[in-house]
Amino acid sequence: MKRFIWMGTLLASAILTSVPIGCTSRPSVKSNRLPYPVTATTNTIDAYHGTNVPDPYRWLEDENGEGTRQWIEAENAVTFGYLESLPEREPLRRRLTELYQYDRYGVPRQYRGKFFHPYFYTRNRGLENQTVLLVSRTLDGEPSVLLDPNRLSADGTIALKSYSPNDDGTKVVCALSAAGSDWEEWKVFDVITGKETGDVLNWVKFSGCAWARDGSGFFYSRYDAPPENAKLSRVNEFQKLYFHRLGQPQSEDALVYERKDHPKWGFSGDTTEDGRYLVITVSEGTDTRNRVFYRDLETPNAPVVELLNDFDASYNFIGSEGPLFYFQTDLDAPRSRIIAVDVTRPARTQWRELVPQSDATLTSAGYVGGRLVTVYLRNAYSEVKFYGTDGKFQKTLELPGIGTVSGFSGRQDATETFFAYTSFNTPTRIYRYDFKSGERSLWKQPEVPFSPEDYETSQVWFTSKDGTRVPMFITGRRDLPAGKAHPALLYAYGGFNISITPSFSPANLLWMEQGGIYCVPNLRGGGEFGEEWHQAGTKVRKQNVFDDFLGAAEWLVKEGHTTPSQLAIAGGSNGGLLVGAAITQRPDLFGAALPAVGVMDMLRFHLFTIGWAWVSDYGSSANPEEFRALYAYSPYHNLKPGTCYPPTLVTTGDHDDRVVPAHSFKFAARLQAVQSCDKPVLIRIETRAGHGAGKPTTKIIEESSDRIAFIAHELGVKVKTP
Repeated sequence: MKRFIWMGTLLASAILTSVPIGCTSRPSVKSNRLPYPVTATTNTIDAYHGTNVPDPYRWLEDENGEGTRQWIEAENAVTFGYLESLPEREPLRRRLTELYQYDRYGVPRQYRGKFFHPYFYTRNRGLENQTVLLVSRTLDGEPSVLLDPNRLSADGTIALKSYSPNDDGTKVVCALSAAGSDWEEWKVFDVITGKETGDVLNWVKFSGCAWARDGSGFFYSRYDAPPENAKLSRVNEFQKLYFHRLGQPQSEDALVYERKDHPKWGFSGDTTEDGRYLVITVSEGTDTRNRVFYRDLETPNAPVVELLNDFDASYNFIGSEGPLFYFQTDLDAPRSRIIAVDVTRPARTQWRELVPQSDATLTSAGYVGGRLVTVYLRNAYSEVKFYGTDGKFQKTLELPGIGTVSGFSGRQDATETFFAYTSFNTPTRIYRYDFKSGERSLWKQPEVPFSPEDYETSQVWFTSKDGTRVPMFITGRRDLPAGKAHPALLYAYGGFNISITPSFSPANLLWMEQGGIYCVPNLRGGGEFGEEWHQAGTKVRKQNVFDDFLGAAEWLVKEGHTTPSQLAIAGGSNGGLLVGAAITQRPDLFGAALPAVGVMDMLRFHLFTIGWAWVSDYGSSANPEEFRALYAYSPYHNLKPGTCYPPTLVTTGDHDDRVVPAHSFKFAARLQAVQSCDKPVLIRIETRAGHGAGKPTTKIIEESSDRIAFIAHELGVKVKTP
């Protein structure tokens, strides 16, 4: 994430001209215009560097206000009334429910206990609301349920966010979140008894778990408790690193590290496999650059040593051999490389390069099975290579096809590792790799009621506005008539160094079953081609991202793949911003829009929860030059009266404390007010749901089928289900 301090701006006036409580239906302007709620406006104006900027829907930022709650109910009444009237909705929901009925496994990992060597992994049988944590004495033995979150709430809204076993696999920390919030409650389970130990931690967010080698406790990061009425919106600052000793209350946890002089610094602890060092990664929001400190755990009262403190690059700790630390870094290597740093001789002149930068982008690396396992992206799909710790190349792992892999965790002396593979028409498979034999074997392959061979993916390249070549994946049925325009769904993200790679989704498959094509361009701002590609889509260069997206849409139309009236666009979070910017800049180019949990007010995003952390990507309205760039594309501020915008279904959750729902509230209210034609503008506000993580399967199916039904109806797609 990123950060932002509100400075250099002057609040000119904030005068309420009407009281924003209660919402009534607006009479239809035209016979087929929806009866949107009347949304009150205020005369709120902010001055930014000599520019007065109105914010008439500021009152919707009050998540607990009675007026806001009434507005949510009124908007949902209109939205669900419209969605329930769509004849496409029910058959699509039924078919999507069928497509979700398959086992989904997580990547397993083995731990070496004194008495047994358990495997831990997750599984969802298909329609379970939440993933279940399993433990098994053997890889293919009958597993035991260690934690079933489905039993923790009647509506399935308590989710297992992550889990962390100790070194011998006898204890496991489980991070739970409720209603989609980023806040987590941590509980510890005894693997032998299958019961909770009684250790409970609260106010944890954006934290890893690092066990002490002896299993006495673990390191974690948390914030001070916020006021109850502001826990979903208050700015998150002053994260602290603690050690929790098993059996003691959280109030007695030992403070390991804090920086009162740096409220935006975040801390993530990691212990080396030999248990000697605590490695502290220090981040500043979502900036890819970071710092690395460490503490010698074998020396009582040892100080924290600032090993890498120049904040000049990304340094990802991979593993260690004694005092020799291995890092993945983009220092002098925009596509990343691997270096070795001896902490007893930390001068840069003593650093050694093990794996140099290549023509592909190194996205992750691990020290597993006595070697460095590296995962690269080449034109946005995965490659895997093994290197020795001396940097010598060993082999390239053969993959099932053009897709995306993840996993490859394990001990440094492991004899096996596991990884997941997926593509646009391949549900996630789990593979085992044997380091001794060098053989790859399939462990789990889900059975989904469709034929993968009926679909194909191609990768094309188009030219963006400034001449930059950008790749795009296009997936659809093999039997689609050639030379004919088809309904298309264009999805992208374009930010925060995040790579969008091939992956399977039942909802996307449902769309393609209807004869639609699914298109994914790899926009600047992402990480597909390294840090230079990322930086080309940040701050005052953010318009490049929107130009790439618009270029993808124009290419699809020009090449005859679709037409504007058949083209829908979708994106979530930063991708929601992308969709909002796209329809404000080119409303004529799209037949429907699906902005989800988007950042829509680019002048005030820093004021809520972790929004300050996004400044390294977006810039700050406190900076005059960056303000001009932000104001020029901010979706909320660039909606113009007298414009016919495409049919739009905004989606958000009332418990989203990542991108607070006020962004979507304000955008939807203004879009409804300025819409000059009869094309619908709806906002679907999910209750007890957040930014997306941990959402129950039932809610996913309902929301996904609503979104597809909406675009199918607006694009004129005739729905057919098997």
